[in-house]
Amino acid sequence: MHAKDILIDGFSRIQEEVHATVEGLGPDDLHVRPGPDANSIAWLVWHLTRVQDDHIADAFGFDQVWIAQGFQKTFGLDLPRHDTGYGHTAAKVAKVRVDSGDLLTGYYDAVHAQTLGALRELAAKDLERIVDERWEPPVSLGVRLVSVLSDDLQHIGQAAYVRGLLQSA
Repeated sequence: MHAKDILIDGFSRIQEEVHATVEGLGPDDLHVRPGPDANSIAWLVWHLTRVQDDHIADAFGFDQVWIAQGFQKTFGLDLPRHDTGYGHTAAKVAKVRVDSGDLLTGYYDAVHAQTLGALRELAAKDLERIVDERWEPPVSLGVRLVSVLSDDLQHIGQAAYVRGLLQSA
C-alpha cells in the first residue's frame, strides 16, 4: 500500500464519521454545548472542515472551498472570511450556527472531494516538499497531511462524544 492510499483511507474515515455524527440531528442538538466553554457538534465539524480546507488549499496551491464554492456566504457566519476557528473564545464558538446538518456535511463533502483529488495525484517524493518554513524544522507536505488528519480525527471524536452525551440524556 502506498502512503497516498493510507492518507486517502484516513481522510475517508473522517468523512464517514462526520456523516455518522451529524446524521439525524436538528439545529438544537447541533448547537448543544455540554458546558459554557465547551464546543458544539456544529462548531467542531465546521472547525475541522475549515482547518482541512485551509491547510489543503495552502499546501497544494488551491482556492479554499469555503470561499471558491460560496460556503462562506451560505453559512452566513459573523466571522472573518478566513477564520478557521483556531483560538475561538466561547463567544465565537456560539456564533457558529447552522439550520441543518446537511450544510455541515455538504461543506465537508466538498472539501473532502478537493482533498482526495489532491491526494490521488501524489507521488512519494511530493510528501517531502516543504510547505511551511515558519517552523523549525520546516514542515513537509507529509507532516502537514498527517497533522490535519490527526486534528480532524480528534475533533470528530469530540463531536461524536457530544452526540453520545445527547443520546444518553
